[in-house]
Amino acid sequence: MAGDFAAIVRPLLEWRLAAGETLLGLIAATHQRTFSGELYAIGVTDRRLLLQSLDRKTQAKGAPRSISPDALVSADIDGAGADWTPTTAVLGATPITIRLRTTDGEKLKLRALTGSGLIGGLAGGEGQREGVGALAQWTSRRL
Repeated sequence: MAGDFAAIVRPLLEWRLAAGETLLGLIAATHQRTFSGELYAIGVTDRRLLLQSLDRKTQAKGAPRSISPDALVSADIDGAGADWTPTTAVLGATPITIRLRTTDGEKLKLRALTGSGLIGGLAGGEGQREGVGALAQWTSRRL
């Protein structure tokens, strides 16, 4: 993923924000399925998560999925080890797995890079690191 992912995707999500809502971070992730995967932008706001499916040209495919804290049963972020914190995820080059479970029974498994390490710039760079940190803080405050 090019380092300008946030610049490309931010406008796709910003116009979906409610009055006074702030977009805290963006993450490029793939939604894993048994025999396929799909590119997603995860927008972390002060109020909810926005999951926008993207096509190969990073254009929106359909409307984004909105997940409020009340609709989230669990959120697990794995991949940086048992001592995972926002700081260790941002500093490490390990890919992470984001598992979200909602009150309507949906289970999402998304994989993302942290934007750091030797290929950090190709993995979203600083914008990706900020998005991962924003997601970690958002989930820790709401669960």
